Amino acid sequence: MLKRLFTVIPAVALGFMIYADTAMAEMVEMRSKPWQLFFQQPMSPTAEQVYDLNVFLLWIEVVITLFVLGIMAYIMVKFNAKANPTPSKTTHNTFLEVIWTAVPILILVVIAVPSLKVLYFADRTQDYEMTVKVKGNQWFWSYEYPDHGDIAFDSIIIPDDELKKGQPRLLSVDNPVVLPANTNIRLLLTSNDVIHNWAVPSLAIKLDTTPGRVNETWTHINAPGDYYGMCSELCGVNHGFMPIHIRALPKDEFQKWLVKAKEQFASNDNKEQEDGPVRVAQAGTAK
Repeated sequence: MLKRLFTVIPAVALGFMIYADTAMAEMVEMRSKPWQLFFQQPMSPTAEQVYDLNVFLLWIEVVITLFVLGIMAYIMVKFNAKANPTPSKTTHNTFLEVIWTAVPILILVVIAVPSLKVLYFADRTQDYEMTVKVKGNQWFWSYEYPDHGDIAFDSIIIPDDELKKGQPRLLSVDNPVVLPANTNIRLLLTSNDVIHNWAVPSLAIKLDTTPGRVNETWTHINAPGDYYGMCSELCGVNHGFMPIHIRALPKDEFQKWLVKAKEQFASNDNKEQEDGPVRVAQAGTAK
């Protein structure tokens, strides 16, 4: 009996932890927190590499800062007027000049190698499972799903007086872009008017949407939840009212959403497209 209990209890505990992890994953909300000083929690492979690179650079900066402070303290103690009444008249030192030229070059090489690796990794993926098109407009976003029946819709900020409980101000939209978690997603970005920038910090995405050009990047969202960002390129009077809301769903729930989305957005007419900018202009005046 005791032996069976020792077998069942760990299994139940493990199942509970897995369930708890799944429940927590469904409640992930990635956006800046009050008084936050460091990066948002990295939630994609690219974001993890950017986060690690930033920590690596931070340590290099700390070492350089401490080294310079140490030299300055040594100079102040060793070469002040009281300790060194007869100053040296040395004007050149070949060894020191080589050192202070070569060491910074070596530091830049040490920084450049991992930086280029991260840039290459973030550029594109050859193993993408779906494609999403992102278009910037003054002042809202448009999204298309060319792999899923050409679903297309606009994503417009929700004015302050229409916000529901739990919806963050200046970050909530009427139609979030819905993506599957744990999926390699190719993102194609362009613009219909001026340069915008599609930026989601927790996924380490920050890429310009440029008129007449298509920029490419990719992402892999590690967990289901809500991911927030906003336009990061000054694009006009309502630049601050172009939020980005990604709703990441488990793959099976994403397939269910696709069925509803094909019905919902297939009925959109031209009037809804024309009403988009009007609503944005109204939202931009909300205080």
